[in-house]
Amino acid sequence: MSRLASELHRLRRSPWEVLCSALVSCGLVLFSQLAVAIVPRLLPSISLLAMLPVAGLVFLAAILVGRFWRRFIGVAASAPLFVLFNVLFLWGVYLFVIRRDTSSLLDMLINAECALLLWGLYRILSGDPGIVAYESSFLEEAGCKDFVDAICSSEYPSLSRVRHCNCCKANVRGYDHHCPAFGNCIGQKNHRLFMALLTGFVVAESTYTMCSTKYITSCITSGTLRTENHLSLNMVIGTMLFSVLQVIWQVVFLIWHVYGICFNIRTDEWINWKKYPEFQMKEQPQSDFEVKFVNPYDKGMLCNIREFLKPK
Repeated sequence: MSRLASELHRLRRSPWEVLCSALVSCGLVLFSQLAVAIVPRLLPSISLLAMLPVAGLVFLAAILVGRFWRRFIGVAASAPLFVLFNVLFLWGVYLFVIRRDTSSLLDMLINAECALLLWGLYRILSGDPGIVAYESSFLEEAGCKDFVDAICSSEYPSLSRVRHCNCCKANVRGYDHHCPAFGNCIGQKNHRLFMALLTGFVVAESTYTMCSTKYITSCITSGTLRTENHLSLNMVIGTMLFSVLQVIWQVVFLIWHVYGICFNIRTDEWINWKKYPEFQMKEQPQSDFEVKFVNPYDKGMLCNIREFLKPK
């Protein structure tokens, strides 16, 4: 059984509940994208750069309104489906509006990127991040009240770098973080796929921004800006602003993960290092103990990268 099926079974969500969640996610995508598309309509005189922070605030406000409506309809949107429908929405705007002003090579490139993103989303959502199963007899032998205590004790080599995810209630080897957008934990078995998918989003959204910019420039230079369908043009500008905002935070996120790979440190370990004894180095000054951070897994940048590419 795939991870997606097992999660649905664990949460006991009926097909009707899944369908309702998908409809809410789709509606939230349409609402947020249309809200961002209103920005160039209401503020046509300001530059695209000035529109960027306004579009960001409008998008956040639309998401908050969507979360507020959850209380009335009683159905929550799904983060992975929200990501999926955003990809499909941008792809649709490209195919029906922007494509005619795009070269054949760039057209093949962006279509291939969107298709690969959909494939990557399916793989990371349905894949195993590296879940470690255990039996209750193990806890009795170890003398621990739960598996989290056994993990934090660092006395069992077989549990090296196995961390507990509070969202999935699962124990994952090489656990980095739980990714709501991809609907799964990021661990040893899917960390490389996560990095490839994150890079793919940055590249695809950058390509979309380039295509949409070319479309807008073409409308200006050809003199068809006034005759162009205002809804289509505003949608192109809105989705371009959305793509730029996504690229900004995703690049920062990508840089952090590249740093973590180079120095062999996971996000959870960096944030919660005081929970794990192997990261604590105690020094005794004149009066009291002082705990400092030390990374026992850092073997040098080249070895760390090699270990990421070929984990043991």
